[in-house]
Amino acid sequence: MPVGKSIRIYLADATVTGIRYAELVNWTGQGIACPRSRLSELAKWPEASKPGVYFLFESRLSDTKSLAYIGESENVLERLTTHDRNKEFWSEVVIFTSKDENLTKAHIKYLESALVSLSKDAARYKLENGNTPSQSSLPRADRDAMQEFVENIRMVLGVLGHTILEPLLPSSSSESVTEMTHAQADTSNQLLDLSFMIGGLLAKGAVTDEGFVLKKGSQLVKSHSDSMPNRLVSLKAQLLTDGMLQEQLGYFYVTGDLLLSSSSYAAAMVAGTARSGPQSWKNVNGQTLKQLEDMSLQDA
Repeated sequence: MPVGKSIRIYLADATVTGIRYAELVNWTGQGIACPRSRLSELAKWPEASKPGVYFLFESRLSDTKSLAYIGESENVLERLTTHDRNKEFWSEVVIFTSKDENLTKAHIKYLESALVSLSKDAARYKLENGNTPSQSSLPRADRDAMQEFVENIRMVLGVLGHTILEPLLPSSSSESVTEMTHAQADTSNQLLDLSFMIGGLLAKGAVTDEGFVLKKGSQLVKSHSDSMPNRLVSLKAQLLTDGMLQEQLGYFYVTGDLLLSSSSYAAAMVAGTARSGPQSWKNVNGQTLKQLEDMSLQDA
């Protein structure tokens, strides 16, 4: 069963956009988020000059995927000064080092490889990295320690506003029946397996904590009516340009899981016209999303 975590964030100058120091209770790791414009101030932070891994993030300016880069260095700050000269896209860096001196070159190479792999699997950002770095060989105990380190990095990054390592879809129901009734667990699982058929085309979707995920392989109507929101018309065109939508004879299909803000937006993307998501999406038994949501409220 999942257990709660406590994360403490220190705002160096009492602003949420400035340098932030983050630590997880009972973890030897530490994170520092810093705007690129204030990179020179990291010289005053000895935590930034240690061996570690780092993430360069582009500002999120639209619905399309932002750029990111994941790297490692035995002196992170020195490496960042090079990136400041040679990489133009990024606006913020998040650094992870250790409070003790136990992170070796082999450890940080292992972390880099694991983080790049997780980021590619999540597919939320466009990685500037080329191939996934090879994973260094570590003793079993060290591998387990680094896997825990990776999981803690994932949580701290998410709290700092970067979900680069978070999968769009859970691998299974994250709550056990000890915390939910059987009826609630069944309804929760059904919300992850919804479908919408229109004009012989089939789309698959899932309700998540972040919104609605239009699943990879979903088929979309190519045309759109005047009732389709202009924002979605523009997004559809951008997704075609980015390769998230591919054209087939008579329809588009989604090349990767796509997060949208609501089930109605997802239904409109599929149908090419304004649609009610709660009425359009159904489970395998033909029950609508609206009916499932009503049932969930009754079981609460």
